[in-house]
Amino acid sequence: MTRFAVGTEDLLRTRFAYSPVLELERLLRALADPSRRGVPGSWLTRLRPRFAPLRTTAAMQAVLTLQLPRSGATFLVPPPARLGQTIEDDLAALRAAPADAVRAEIDFYLRRRLDATPAARAVLTAPDVLDQIAAAFAGAWDALLAQDWPELRQLCERDVTHRAGLLGSGGWAAALAGLHPGVRWRDGGIDLVDDDGPTVALGGAGLLLVPSVFVWPEVGVFADDPWPKAIVYPARGVGTLLERGRPEAPDQLAALLGRSRALLLTSLADPASTSQLATALRMSVGGVGDHLAVLLHSRLVERTRAGRSVLYRRTPLGDELAADRTSTDEPPRAG
Repeated sequence: MTRFAVGTEDLLRTRFAYSPVLELERLLRALADPSRRGVPGSWLTRLRPRFAPLRTTAAMQAVLTLQLPRSGATFLVPPPARLGQTIEDDLAALRAAPADAVRAEIDFYLRRRLDATPAARAVLTAPDVLDQIAAAFAGAWDALLAQDWPELRQLCERDVTHRAGLLGSGGWAAALAGLHPGVRWRDGGIDLVDDDGPTVALGGAGLLLVPSVFVWPEVGVFADDPWPKAIVYPARGVGTLLERGRPEAPDQLAALLGRSRALLLTSLADPASTSQLATALRMSVGGVGDHLAVLLHSRLVERTRAGRSVLYRRTPLGDELAADRTSTDEPPRAG
């Protein structure tokens, strides 16, 4: 069991970020091994034809060689440096990975991946291995994930808004509650119950918390030097987004409010900004703003400021209406 020992300063220095390249790496794993969970079958069916030509390249074979069923090379997906991390940021960090750590990880996986192709071994032993892998990731990003990333990013941002609020108001215990069954707060530290590792002191540097779309049902851990200590966990709402696509408003609620306003109301169980809702629901920012103004005037939603963002969420009246109209298919009864 890995355990993060937490000091007084660690709470203040704990931060959130998301990682495009981490999502890409998890997607590549699933496309190469369809028995893996985390990516719905509909996504694999849609993306597999695009992945097929990528998989024949030497650089992609090298990437897949750096993976085992329960681990992967850390330098491929270094912990993100900031909340607004882009794929370009990730690839720059990959190219700048510490040479000694890169070589040690490559040697580790080559010793265990006796099935590695000669082409993959040639890439992994080349002086420009990081440039070749970064180029392979860039091509895979454009082909597989760039189109869907804005929606996935907004889901991660909404999770950060929710979780950061819990951390600020209730500390570690509140922020980690419901994070993942394998993560728990105990006796002043954070236990990763399914991870076989040592106790690691955060040492005042804080912890990086990374919501992920494709890590489900697992949890990822960065506990080794020289990387920042981090936990990668499933973002809230992943199942609905991946399995159902764009959500639909319940018919009874849509008949009462109009379909767009009903859709917004059902989407606001957790706080979200106008732009986040527009991206997630594929609506215009102006249209979302107009509908939110009506819901606000009707006291079905409320708004608060969080930093530079204005966040909306359902009021108790909005919760009651949404629950009542989504829990039954029976028509409303006259009073």
